[in-house]
Amino acid sequence: MADARPFHWEYQPPAVPRERYLVTGGQPLEGTIKVSGAKNAALKMLAAATLTGERCRITNVPEIEDVRAMTETLRDLGVVVDHPEPNCYEVSAGDVDWLFVPLEAAAKMRASFMLLGPLLARFGEVVISNPGGDRIGRRPVDLHVDAMRALGAQIDYRYGYYYAKAPGRLRGTEVRFPFVSVMGTENALLAAPLAEGHTVIRPAAQEPEVDDLISFLQKMGAAVERTYPDTIEVDGKRRLRGAEHKVMPDRIEAGTFAIAAGVTGGRVVLEDAACDTMAALVEVLGRAGLAVSCQKDRMEVDARAVGPRNLTPVDVETAAYPGLATDIQPPTTVLLTQARGVSRVHETIFEDRLEWTAELAKMGARIELKGPQRAVIHGPAELQAAELDISDLRAGASLILAALAADGTSSILGAHHVRRGYENIERKFLDLGARIERVQEGELVSPA
Repeated sequence: MADARPFHWEYQPPAVPRERYLVTGGQPLEGTIKVSGAKNAALKMLAAATLTGERCRITNVPEIEDVRAMTETLRDLGVVVDHPEPNCYEVSAGDVDWLFVPLEAAAKMRASFMLLGPLLARFGEVVISNPGGDRIGRRPVDLHVDAMRALGAQIDYRYGYYYAKAPGRLRGTEVRFPFVSVMGTENALLAAPLAEGHTVIRPAAQEPEVDDLISFLQKMGAAVERTYPDTIEVDGKRRLRGAEHKVMPDRIEAGTFAIAAGVTGGRVVLEDAACDTMAALVEVLGRAGLAVSCQKDRMEVDARAVGPRNLTPVDVETAAYPGLATDIQPPTTVLLTQARGVSRVHETIFEDRLEWTAELAKMGARIELKGPQRAVIHGPAELQAAELDISDLRAGASLILAALAADGTSSILGAHHVRRGYENIERKFLDLGARIERVQEGELVSPA
């Protein structure tokens, strides 16, 4: 790896199609849909596949823009990525030609930084850009870098890039985080299987996507185990093998469509929904007055008895798993606008995640922000159609929910944000009886 700095220029994000959703509200959603594979598990498994030179086959991968961006990044590195059928990817990282993850990849998708751990562990060096991602608050990668340094890596930061080297093999150690970090846990977990010796990660994130990644690594031959709820231990090996794994269902997608039933006064059945990973949300839905039925791989949410604008107010607070996921907070906020009374939302993970509620206010929602991380919601709001602008992935899906509950037809600009994390979301809403259309305009717009 050359020590010279990468060619530097003022980065301009690539233009993307100017797309919007046209959504007409007032129709209770009813029907059955199948939940896609989990975005937050699939992306990490694609990164994990670089830990071996043998072929890895990953199924139930969602067909979303973030997955496409990750596979493009892997191909740019010289990794062979095949897509033999929908929702199936085969990765062969027999060799990597170019241990450099550029700014373009990082600007598209924060998960590109997950390549730091596996590339460093397997090839001993990598240059990787500071990541991008949704504008929902500070999401520093210092914890990732500190974890690699604890494992023996030498990392310098220059000109917007991290230059990482591992003299010899990484060395097993205790990786101790100052607080729970999901992606920090995962990056350490992706580096430790090829490190020499024993690694202990604590406090380790308890999210089910992390355990799904552990299952994949175990199939690859990694000696990794969650020994306590907040502790993961790894015994390093010299090499891993190829494996096949099916990605778990996406609990955030399932939760979004469950909430869609609530905000429209309908009934939605979710197939391949892992109810046991959504206990905190199920509790909130029940407290709000919705009828929720859970089976092994099926979830039903029925709001017909309650009807729209007649929910019970609920106070919610996001937390690391098993608490209420920060990614499901924006859809939950839309649900609470339809409750009769005052609800409160405390977002503890990302300090700017409530900024998008200004768009919700355009529709008639009565939301008071009490600082950057607390909101008071006065309901029920008779939402009205509006011209809206999506700022990030989860806010985008939430504005669709609000438009489905509103009177009239809303125009929601920024559909590309939603397509980053939801597989064919408009088709699934159509299958439930929603009136939604994605339209593409002639011009291009910067995704900044």
